[in-house]
Amino acid sequence: MEKTIQEGSNVLLYLDRRRSYLVKVEKEKDLHTHKGFIHLSTLIGKEYGARVKSSLNVEFVALKPSIRDYVFKMARKTQIIYPKDIALIVMFSSIQPGSQVVEAGTGTGALTTALANYVKPFGHVYSYEIRPEFIQAAQKNLEKAGVADVVEIKNQDVTQGIQEKEVDSVVLDLATPWLVVPHAYDALKGSGTLVSFSPTIDQVVKIVEALEEKGFVDIETVECMLRGIQAVRGKTRPETLMTGHTGYVTCARKATPSSSGSFEHTEEKKP
Repeated sequence: MEKTIQEGSNVLLYLDRRRSYLVKVEKEKDLHTHKGFIHLSTLIGKEYGARVKSSLNVEFVALKPSIRDYVFKMARKTQIIYPKDIALIVMFSSIQPGSQVVEAGTGTGALTTALANYVKPFGHVYSYEIRPEFIQAAQKNLEKAGVADVVEIKNQDVTQGIQEKEVDSVVLDLATPWLVVPHAYDALKGSGTLVSFSPTIDQVVKIVEALEEKGFVDIETVECMLRGIQAVRGKTRPETLMTGHTGYVTCARKATPSSSGSFEHTEEKKP
């Protein structure tokens, strides 16, 4: 992992919590802001975390972009999944370096970027997307984040089938996830995970019913709300605005059929 900024490196020029700029360092390029401009060539050779000043003597910090930065700053053609939900999806999916993951749909590539970041360098993400214009935008975002080499985007309808077998996880962000459940079951290893993100409760009910019918176990649905805190001595309080409902995350694990070839539901519902 590079410690110093090189020509061609991506850098997050941080001014404050509300203003930061993700740029590619090129010798002949400048970043123009309302706080003055910065010659990007002056960043070459500096360590990440270095402080730099604009033409108006305003201080910026040159940070190494995180996956969160790439997600928030990427070019968008669709609504993205928020990092708070991405974090839950990654945790529930149990993916790690080397994991083989099927994802649908790709969209802008925000979730794809996060999944790829966790499975690299030996794992792989197979991402299904039916809209060609989304694929082109997502490919550019993946390349910018440096994870394109572990992702294969497939212009195919995942509700019609999954080609990969013995995968570790299937992650879904699409309107009709319940139609994918039978294909996901066939594609997953035993004990493999299925995680689905859905904006509405009606979608959740349908996929949970499909998961139960197919024999998945450890089925759980959660919702995550994120509230920032204004931490100032004598003024500490929750921030006025918060990221409330964005969607529901449903997760489940594959269980193999009983010796009779049928699925037996022995679990009690969680309180």
